[in-house]
Amino acid sequence: MKPEELVREHGDLQAFFMGENRPVAQDRRRIGYPMKESILSVGIDIGTSTTQLVFSRITIENTASMISVPRIKIADKEVVYRSDIHFTPLTSATEIDGESVRRIVAREYEMAGITPDQVQTGAVIITGETARKENAAEVQRALSHFAGEFVVATAGPALEGIIAGKGADASGQSKRRGAIVANLDIGGGTTNIAVFDNGEVIDTSCLDIGGRLIKVADGKVAYISDKISRLAAANGIPLAVGQSADRGLITQITLRMAELLEEVVGARAPSDDLALICTDRDLSRDYTIDYITISGGVADCIAEEIPGDPFFYGDIGPLLGRAICHSALGTRVKRLVPVETIRATVVGAGSHTTDISGSTISVTGTALPIQNIPILRLSPEDEALPYGKWGDVIREKVAWFKLQGGEKQMPALAFTGPEDISFPELQHLAEGILTGMDAVMEEASPLTIIVENDLAKALGQTLQAKLGSAKDVICIDTVKVENGDYIDIGRSLAGGNVVPVIVKTLLFSY
Repeated sequence: MKPEELVREHGDLQAFFMGENRPVAQDRRRIGYPMKESILSVGIDIGTSTTQLVFSRITIENTASMISVPRIKIADKEVVYRSDIHFTPLTSATEIDGESVRRIVAREYEMAGITPDQVQTGAVIITGETARKENAAEVQRALSHFAGEFVVATAGPALEGIIAGKGADASGQSKRRGAIVANLDIGGGTTNIAVFDNGEVIDTSCLDIGGRLIKVADGKVAYISDKISRLAAANGIPLAVGQSADRGLITQITLRMAELLEEVVGARAPSDDLALICTDRDLSRDYTIDYITISGGVADCIAEEIPGDPFFYGDIGPLLGRAICHSALGTRVKRLVPVETIRATVVGAGSHTTDISGSTISVTGTALPIQNIPILRLSPEDEALPYGKWGDVIREKVAWFKLQGGEKQMPALAFTGPEDISFPELQHLAEGILTGMDAVMEEASPLTIIVENDLAKALGQTLQAKLGSAKDVICIDTVKVENGDYIDIGRSLAGGNVVPVIVKTLLFSY
């Protein structure tokens, strides 16, 4: 029997166990009546060069008929306010000016006519070179209250690349064309790359290539990043801080940087320099990229010639843009026009980080919202075991989350789940989960279960019936997560039918 059929047959399973069987069909909150609901989302991006905000309106809609289980989908995403683009303030080469950033954000909220308590979802992201500053985490915490109670507060290079790729619409182009599309988000300090196949992320990478890795002031080279200094030396290009900003020499290094971008997308054979310039990992390149899009601040500098002073911005952005224009990025690999360039990351953070759970969920108590919950996902081999053996497998894996000092970071249990399940099997499944998650029972945190198949309502009510009032249960479905992910779950929407979720994938290993 399918899980949703169990719910229809037995009604509210908790009431069923208590002898109060009430058909779900009698509760209009659980029935597919026509509805729309909108939530306000914010994206705050503090990058190497710039700091900016966007506010987006995300509309969710029930697409099911009056007599069906609700199917709640994100129907529309609209940017309703774009801030000015501000230079990211620094107090030194190693520290962000946190107070100045806070004032920028507060002023933009004022300009938008929005208060933090109106925001229901979104992302605060510190990206590129700025994420490596000594006080980056402190600044992030100081800003988190501007994004409401439910917010992404992390930005590994993989996540940055994915968000920018969605903001630039590389993911959409990939889905519409049935093609593999890579987005190169070239900012001040890094190039974050996400590769999409039919709209789904299949690979990510990050390179130390950006427009502000060499800075120019008063006609002289004022700063060269360590990686670029080593790249210049390896290619016999004599660059040094304090020397005259020679356009010819700097053009040589930007041409080499453009060649490395060709290498990473497969338009040129990879060299040893590519390994040097990779921040975290190279692309696997066991696929062929059909198209690329380029976003980030450098995307706005891509031109055949530079009108005026090439060092107008105090960096090499215009020269890098010109080098890219004359590279194979557009000839050997076709280049598509992105929807967003310099704003791709912040638009992606505000509009594309949020997803919606399945519409047959089970959430009890007042545990939501929850943030930064690590994922413990069972393998296919684990799921193939009889439910009676799940307890030992889960208990062993929960121990992975023991921190220094003996403290545990309670994970959410995730698995695919069966498409069909009988009532007795559902009981055995719930018992196996409770046995394995006994460490969670000792903590104040709720029992959180994430199922890929449509099983959450029946399973969640079964777990709650067995636990009584001893523990809150959050059980959601149709959300795909992997080990190494973290998840945020917001307060319920659509009359309790769905919850907004953000899955934070910090690293891809394909």
